[in-house]
Amino acid sequence: MPELSRRRALAAAAALTAAAAAATVAGPAEAEEHSHDTPETFDEIYRGRRIQGRASAGGGHHGDHHRGGYAVFVDGVELHVMRNADGTWISVVSHYAPVATPRAAARAAVDELQGSRLVPFPAN
Repeated sequence: MPELSRRRALAAAAALTAAAAAATVAGPAEAEEHSHDTPETFDEIYRGRRIQGRASAGGGHHGDHHRGGYAVFVDGVELHVMRNADGTWISVVSHYAPVATPRAAARAAVDELQGSRLVPFPAN
């Protein structure tokens, strides 16, 4: 068995510390929200607007790797969403305010729109 170097020992200790800290801060429910699995489907009325989210298949300017294979709609118009490397989500409407789930991204967009209609985002 190869000898454990100081660099490998420190890297392993740092990784374990970071994982333990993330689990402690996030807790089990939040950690699940940030997993890279496909989020749950939703369909609800939020502040008088219909928001929906579901797994999607292919397409889009950036491809599904940015959208996490997930599509979000506000009143039937697709809200361009993207999953960040840390598992949080952003949308074209609230790009600088990452949230835990696509549902939260849809709600944040509705809040930001303040009653305005969502205009389709052309993905070239």
